[in-house]
Amino acid sequence: MEKRTVSDFKKDLAKNANRNQAEISRKFFKTGKGEYGENEIFIGIKVSVQRKLVRNYYDLNFDDLRELLESKIYEERYCALLILTEKYRKSSGKSKKSIFDFYIKNSFGVNNWGLVDISASQIAGDFLKDRDKSILYEFAKSQKWWERRIAIVSTLAFVRDGDFEDALKISEMLLEDRQNLINKAVGWILREIGKKNQEIETEFLDEHIAEISAITLSYATEKFDKKKRKEYLAKRKTRK
Repeated sequence: MEKRTVSDFKKDLAKNANRNQAEISRKFFKTGKGEYGENEIFIGIKVSVQRKLVRNYYDLNFDDLRELLESKIYEERYCALLILTEKYRKSSGKSKKSIFDFYIKNSFGVNNWGLVDISASQIAGDFLKDRDKSILYEFAKSQKWWERRIAIVSTLAFVRDGDFEDALKISEMLLEDRQNLINKAVGWILREIGKKNQEIETEFLDEHIAEISAITLSYATEKFDKKKRKEYLAKRKTRK
């Protein structure tokens, strides 16, 4: 069978474009003037369709994937990351490192929360579990909000293994971030910590209640019982 190319992939993707779905995506990802996704282009393809399409293109190489990550079309970048995460899952040793290095080097293309969330913990987080995590702290200080989101979402891989240290440290670094996509991500990670150990989560919330944003606290306390959640929301208002 003749090898499929990145051009073939783009054509296959374009064949599935749907104008109505594109409009839904533009609204969902906030592409209005001044919103975080203002310059995002959608051609309108459901995630289920994208996942099905990429199955025929897992052999695309790094140059092909870089071309897709440089695209202004969201679905092309999304599919590039679906392929990359699958390559990572099936690889080992030096191959995993090559994929991780490629991911970090091309983070410019992981510039939407949807792109971060399907790739950060699956690639960066998984690779860094037992390694030096300094790159995540560098990303946490980045001027680019999506790199800050990569930093915190990557820690989900550690949290799921019961390792909270870096998740808590990076959460603390990002508590006063002004981007609500970061506030939400921090709250999400704190909530995941709470699922494993609510005492550790509440200790963190008690210590930082004066700094934590309303959005972060809302996400972080989603799994609390109603009474406890109400108490924390009230506690934040009192401390402000």
